Parts: sequence; structure tokens; C-alpha cells
Amino acid sequence: MVTGRQAALFALSKCRRAGAWSEMAADIVIREHDLSRREAALCSRIVYGVLQNRTLLDFYIDCYSGISTGRLEPKVLDILRLSAYQILFMDRIPASAAVSEGVELCKSGNSKKAVGLVNAVLRRIAENRDGLPEIPGRGTSGYLSVRYSHPLWLAQELTARHGYDFAESFFSANNIQPPLSVQTNTLNIAAEALAARLAEGEMAVSPGMTPDSFAISDAGRVTGIPEFTEGLFYVQDDAARRAVIISGAAPGMNVLDACAAPGGKSFAAAIQMGNAGTLISCDLHAKKLHRISEGAQRLGIDIIHTRAMDAGKPDSDLMGWADVVLADVPCSGLGVIRKKPEIRYKNPAELERLPQVQAAILDGLAGCVKPGGVLLYSTCTIRKCENEDVICRFTGSRGDFTVAEMETLWPHIHGTDGFFICKLIKSI
Repeated sequence: MVTGRQAALFALSKCRRAGAWSEMAADIVIREHDLSRREAALCSRIVYGVLQNRTLLDFYIDCYSGISTGRLEPKVLDILRLSAYQILFMDRIPASAAVSEGVELCKSGNSKKAVGLVNAVLRRIAENRDGLPEIPGRGTSGYLSVRYSHPLWLAQELTARHGYDFAESFFSANNIQPPLSVQTNTLNIAAEALAARLAEGEMAVSPGMTPDSFAISDAGRVTGIPEFTEGLFYVQDDAARRAVIISGAAPGMNVLDACAAPGGKSFAAAIQMGNAGTLISCDLHAKKLHRISEGAQRLGIDIIHTRAMDAGKPDSDLMGWADVVLADVPCSGLGVIRKKPEIRYKNPAELERLPQVQAAILDGLAGCVKPGGVLLYSTCTIRKCENEDVICRFTGSRGDFTVAEMETLWPHIHGTDGFFICKLIKSI
């Protein structure tokens, strides 16, 4: 039988070697090995925890290892990280158990030669967990980078723009796994009735930031919740829901969701429209469209029509067609680090072209908006160069769009994903 710790090691290896998302990697491993609920929970907790705190864990490992983390065999480093995480962050697990299980993980694989090193490093971390070495540079971006395991360049960027305390609060919030955010499908049930049914299922349910939304704790796998299967709710962060609310999508309108997959904003807009009107949901990759169609069918929505399309080069029949265009553009994703902790380790060089891509999509979709209509630009990032700067260049290069509303949401302030929303109105 595979244990939760072994499964976590497998999942971390998938993340490291194949670039798999943590949620997907953990889910695959849990299903492959048919883990019990308890072991599955342990696996998920360790995987997310290691990725949330990887830089900090490496700092402490380096303090007690004769071989630097940069020179360790990757699998050995994974074992040290997951074991150190248990020692330092999981109070219910005895430190001795974390040490011995870490050693066993070495023995059971092809890393037997590292058993002595792993045993020694973990024992020293366990012995000193109440008096660990100080992280140098308190009050600097470098300190924040290590303490909260965020890239130094992002720490420098945020402290320069918002100040040290703001950056620290944002990073701290990113290391707390949020509850599940769900939106009521008011086509099928009232929010009050849904809340009552979810509470009967022994889940902790509290009101969300947007109307008819809820935060759910202790939910387990969402697909195992009967109300989900029945189409009574869909999963969506309140920030994304707020973007659709601000767009003003209403019954009878023509709405284009230009970067739609996996479909959350299309579902939100269709429900907001009372399932009356026309909603075209597009994605560059045709293979992603089935998720939108399946979700719409589960929710009982029939106004959504899908098509593959490059949002930067819209189809000619959409020119001047839409009352509302939703442009949730590709971005760095730095606003959803709390849900996808591996995002923080992206190579910043890979992000440099994003503003150009985003600008091209805005320019392309502008022609789809009717006179007097809305172009709703949004991202799940908090970087100025992908948000305000893109909007500034767009409005500065053409005189037919004006900003009606613009805001950035933050996890440590609003309790949502980090999210940027800008509502643009086309002149009549």
C-alpha cells in the first residue's frame, strides 16, 4: 500500500520533472494508488505545503546540510523538503516520525546512499525547530523572498510599488490555502436553499464576497458533492464573478467570452442573463471547448455556443456584434499563487511578451463591440505592466474607448484571488 508521504513524493516528482500543476499531480497520484481519504489529505497537504514554502525549506536544509540544495540529487531534495515541511509546519505529526519516514523513503528507492545525509539533516532540523537560524535581511525584499518563498524579482517589484508591509501581507496570504469558492446557479435554486443543503452535508459554509456565492471548507473533491452533480452551483472565485457583474451582461444581450476555457465566466454571464440571449464562448484551443459544453449542460444553460478562435483575430461575423465582450486574457497568473503555488517559480523571462499578447487581444476584440457596448478586460495577475499599463496604451492609441471602472482585488484585502478588472465603454 502506498502511503500519503510516498504519494506526495511521486506528485512532487511529477511537478518537478513534467511541469505538472500541483493539484493535477496530486489528484493523479491519489487516484492511481486509490488512497484512503486520510492518506489523500496528507498527500495533498504535503504537496501544497512544500511548494508554498520551498525556498524557506531550502534555506533551513542548507543550514544543516554539508551539501548545498543546488548539488543534491533531485529526489533526495524532494524527500528532505517534504520531511522538513512536516517537522516545521505540521504540529500533529511527531518530528521523530517525520524523520524516520523520510529515511524510509530513501531506503525504498534508489537513493539508499543518501540515507545518512537525510537522517542527519532532518534530525538537526527537528532538534532546532524551536530555535532555527535567523533569515538574514529582515525588512528587505530578500528577506520576504526567503521567508514566504516568493521570487526575489516579485518581492522587489511589489515593495517598490506598494511598500514592504503590503508585500509581506500579500505573500503571507498566498501561503494560506483558501476555502472552495462556489457560485449558486440561480437558474435552478435560490442561494439560501443551496446554503442549507450544503450545510446538511456537514460542510462549513459561509457567505462569499459576491451575491449568491459561498466559501466552503472541508468539501473534499467537488465532483463528489451531490449539489455539484445536480448543477446547483459551479466553482469560481469571487473576483472572477465580480468581473462579470461589472460587465453588465443582461438578459437578451449578445455576449462574447473571447478567452473562455474552462468556462466559469461564460456560466456566470449566462446565469446573469437569465439564460436569455446569445453567448458565444471561444478559446484558441478547440480541445478545451468540451469542458465548457459539459459544464453548460450540467448547469442547464442552453444559450452558450462554443467555437475555436484566436481572440486577437476574431471571426468576421463577430464584428460589431456584441453588447458585451469579456476578455479574460492570458497572463502571468501571479494573483492565484495561493491556489497554484508553483506559479511563483515561473521563469520571469517567459513573462516578458505577455503585455504584447494582451494588447493584441484587446485591439482585436475592440472591433467586436457595438457602439455603446462594453469591453471587459481582466487578468488574474497583480502586475502593473499587464494591467494598468496595457489599458493606458490601449486607450491612448484610440479615442473610441473610455475607462468606466477599474480596480485590483487582493487576497489579503478582499479575500479573493489577486485580480484586475477594467470596464471599457465604446463611444456611440
